[in-house]
Amino acid sequence: MFLNLKRTVEELKELRSLTGDEDGAQRVAFTPIWAKAREWLKFKMQELPVETEMDAAGNLWFTLRGDSESSLLIGGHIDSVPNGGWLDGCLNLMAGVETMRRIHAQYEGKPPVTVKLVDWADEEGARFGKSLFGSSAFSGNLDMDEARALVDANGIHLPEAVAKYGIDFEYVKNSGKFAQHADAYLELHIEQGPVLLDMELPLGAVLGTFGVERHAIVFRGQAAHSGSTPMNRRKDAFLAAAKMAPEIYQITDRHGGVCTIGSCTTKPGIVTSVVAECRLTLDQRHLDADSLAAMLAEAKSASERFAAEGGVTVEWERLWQIEPVIFDETLVNFCDTAIQETCGVSHRLPSGPLHDAAEVARAGIPTVMMFVQSLHGISHNKIEDTREDHLELCVKAFDALAEKTIHWMVENRKVK
Repeated sequence: MFLNLKRTVEELKELRSLTGDEDGAQRVAFTPIWAKAREWLKFKMQELPVETEMDAAGNLWFTLRGDSESSLLIGGHIDSVPNGGWLDGCLNLMAGVETMRRIHAQYEGKPPVTVKLVDWADEEGARFGKSLFGSSAFSGNLDMDEARALVDANGIHLPEAVAKYGIDFEYVKNSGKFAQHADAYLELHIEQGPVLLDMELPLGAVLGTFGVERHAIVFRGQAAHSGSTPMNRRKDAFLAAAKMAPEIYQITDRHGGVCTIGSCTTKPGIVTSVVAECRLTLDQRHLDADSLAAMLAEAKSASERFAAEGGVTVEWERLWQIEPVIFDETLVNFCDTAIQETCGVSHRLPSGPLHDAAEVARAGIPTVMMFVQSLHGISHNKIEDTREDHLELCVKAFDALAEKTIHWMVENRKVK
């Protein structure tokens, strides 16, 4: 048996002990603990005849050369949020390490295709607030002006921080050269939500990542004394804004997807005044672009209606937007089959969170993700966890997905 499922679990525990504390994982990108984790990963890969290289964006690549330049990419991220979970990101990598070990052993050092494992730099964006740094540089979608201006809590700019780790910010998009000959990309991840948990299923095939519409909504009324102003004379910005909370739930009832009002701030913000200004932030996500557009249109229409009812005004400001990313149908089918062969049953679901896989897909590389159940449906928290038997199952199924993909690359894509 070339695959050692328990070894992956033990290595994940080893990494947890090395780079975590009582508050959780501390592998924030572009920090000493992150660099320590990467050195540990390099050590684990020393047993394989791989070429190790860091690209222009700081993504770390391990290349196992095959008979063909056609490349299977397996990706993850070793960075974490502060006080994060022990599996988020690193499970992807360690399952990939085990799959590369199996491929090397099974094919006696010469697989039919080249296999590359990549540790994407700063998937989380925890230090500078910009997620998917390395993969968006790779795909060519990184907004250089926006990223150049990013500053951490200590006033350090992103270009200065990455320079300490051998990265020249102005050339990060040169990492795109690693997309050459890439014919498939696979990523394993904890679900981070409760869908598989509620269905009592260990694994799922991911259809794609949600598109996102993120806006600030500002209602403006009139400040007035809370004691002397009759209720029917008020222009209360908060009253209009508050009606948005149940409305976004009704919108998702009609269209699916998810909507979240994540923050609410008021002015003047004192107990003795009617609210003159109320600012909400709204995050809307859906896998279908038309449904996402309808959700946004209905939210805007509702806000205008609530403003008119309350005698106030409303303005919208787009904060961020990304289109839905649909994963490759053939690879999704392979993923689904690999899960069924491993567990007997599978489920197809979208990903609400963004992942590096979305950027790889946007680079035109056939992509799929596999999810494993998250206990509690919680991530980005030290209580994040997955049953050990489920961890073993996901490594087995992910390896089967990799093998199916290699055969597809050889047979259906005419790899020479």
